[in-house]
Amino acid sequence: MRNVRLLKLLTLLPLLLVLGLPGVFAKSADPDADLVVRDLAPVARQQHLDRTIANFLSQHHYRRSKLDDSLSSQVLSNYLDDLDFSRSYFLAGDLARFEQYRHTLDDALRRGDLQPAYDIFNTYLRRLAERTQRIQTLLQQEVRFDRDESLEVDRKDAPWARNTAELDEIWRKRLKHEMLTLMLSGKDQADARELLGKRYDNRLRQALQSTSDDVFQLYMNAVARAFDPHTAYFSPRHTENFNIQMRLSLQGIGAVLRMEEEQVTVVELVAGGPADLSQKIRAGDRIIAVAQGEDGEWVDVVGWRLDDVVERIRGPRGTVVRLKVVPGQIGAAAAEQTVRLVRDTIQLEKQAARSEIRTLPGPDGDGRELRIGIITVPTFYSDFEAARSGVADYRSTTRDVRRLLKELRDEIDGLVLDLRDNGGGSLQEAVDLTGLFISGGPVVQVRNAGGRIEIEEDGDSGRVYAGPLAVLVNHASASASEIFAGAIQDYGRGLVIGDATFGKGTVQTLVDLNRFTRTREPQGQLKLTFAKFYRISGGSTQHRGVQPDIHVPSSVLDSDEVGESAQRNALPWDEIAAVRYRGDPQLAALLPKLRQRHQARTKNDSDYQDFLEDLEFTRRQRDKTTLSLLESQRRAERAYLESWRRERENRYRVAQGLPPLKPGDPIPEGEDSAVPDTTLEESARIIADLIVLSGPGEKRRLVVGG
Repeated sequence: MRNVRLLKLLTLLPLLLVLGLPGVFAKSADPDADLVVRDLAPVARQQHLDRTIANFLSQHHYRRSKLDDSLSSQVLSNYLDDLDFSRSYFLAGDLARFEQYRHTLDDALRRGDLQPAYDIFNTYLRRLAERTQRIQTLLQQEVRFDRDESLEVDRKDAPWARNTAELDEIWRKRLKHEMLTLMLSGKDQADARELLGKRYDNRLRQALQSTSDDVFQLYMNAVARAFDPHTAYFSPRHTENFNIQMRLSLQGIGAVLRMEEEQVTVVELVAGGPADLSQKIRAGDRIIAVAQGEDGEWVDVVGWRLDDVVERIRGPRGTVVRLKVVPGQIGAAAAEQTVRLVRDTIQLEKQAARSEIRTLPGPDGDGRELRIGIITVPTFYSDFEAARSGVADYRSTTRDVRRLLKELRDEIDGLVLDLRDNGGGSLQEAVDLTGLFISGGPVVQVRNAGGRIEIEEDGDSGRVYAGPLAVLVNHASASASEIFAGAIQDYGRGLVIGDATFGKGTVQTLVDLNRFTRTREPQGQLKLTFAKFYRISGGSTQHRGVQPDIHVPSSVLDSDEVGESAQRNALPWDEIAAVRYRGDPQLAALLPKLRQRHQARTKNDSDYQDFLEDLEFTRRQRDKTTLSLLESQRRAERAYLESWRRERENRYRVAQGLPPLKPGDPIPEGEDSAVPDTTLEESARIIADLIVLSGPGEKRRLVVGG
């Protein structure tokens, strides 16, 4: 169980986990350049390692999946998606030929036969070269931006093109969209053509640099993800990159990245990192260009290999990197933004829990004021190295929250613990933090692949805080956050408010593959799912997450888009026997009245209704999958979005007595913005309701000790 406690629980296909496709690029802009497509082939050591990985997964993965036709089909689907997710390169005839592998890859894995994987990849390379030659031809043709036509940007379920002519039409519209996007960002048509020509030229060159090891990495990840989305293979090269990330010693921007449809996409921000602290980058944003220093030349990175982009972003501490980012929450038509970041190592102090107090009028209008404490916990952290070294005052989530609670002593009537966007961390910290709010007892169950169940308990019978409590969560609250929120909910110790959580209830460990081979040459590692978490009430946190007692939205994203349920082949929800624990039924009895008060208040609250309308507007923009290719319409849409953002900011600035923004003024982001945190404010009001309903005039205070 010790190794479980040291795991970083949230593993959303982290940095460099997915190789990132070598790219899609056209014939070189130099007509005399000879860019030759050479077939790649497996080597003997890969064939042996292929068998080792496949056998190990089938025997030791939590799912215990057999190497059979069903798994073979899943591997093929994963592999084709990785190579051509947008269905823009392969032809229907290629897919018909690949069907011969649909139910035979399992047999090939047992034999160590990698030829099917290399056959598919080599076909992909040839289609890349053919397609990018056509792209360069299309880029030379006249483009009409006054024609009323549109582009379907979501092609993941589109039919495969039957012939080159159909693919040409798909790419004609795609290139027109890309050119129009660049023009809307300030480039003229000639510059846009030149940039796209270089972009696709570079993609081809990168694709042709692919090695046999690259293909093996890509295919083995397709095999691993057929077991579950958090199982993965790391080549020796990528093992070190993963270890850097897990130590949080990466000197970069502090973001988890992956390749999606040829663009580097932000999956998660590391709490306390430069990207997180800038408040200008969010999960789902796409990085399209990178520049070094204050005035370095911009390098377009669309279609680059993921590890090559990371190398440009990573750099010495204290140096500047500039990124061109396309916001993900606004949709495919969003305008690019420039973000300046100073590289730094992740500082534990910047991850630390922090507190504030908000004063609210009593909800029953009796004239008294209620003081609500807010403690924000960005991650479940612990300075393990300092603890092992015997440092008495080492930092951890539980230690910091305990200190904050004691500082709030006699100052608050209720507490909101904000776990939004908290992706997890140390399991032991989740258990220990729960112990600050309960009088001892079980916190979470861990079941391994063999069915053995271990119970993690809080052994301290004291509580540091015994008053009204709410835990605020959203779709990005995962792993350790879900363990804590689930335990608080099961004990009836506090309300869970917000959105359904992520639903990541699995546990991973790293396996050194050299332990199972006879060679001294590095073989890489497997990240293996070997256990699941279960609440003390018996239900898993996997897939479904923790459902809030009172739903208060905080994001335009839905759980079926960003949560575990959105992951292909995720382990299902299930349940085991509950353990014995003593819950408090009082909160459950008050829930109907609390929900009624919340609904009545927000229904008549113009600010809250404006907040819901803002979320819905943003959701509609993001969900658009069809884009107009009419320049006048796109410019009007871009101007409308800018006007909406400015009007929203000014609405709140005027309400707060601030001067409104003038046309042309930059629209502030993050803490500089006047837009309030409506979700947090309503959570504080719900706690105020709980204080009133818990008893007339009752003021619960902090309990010292524990």
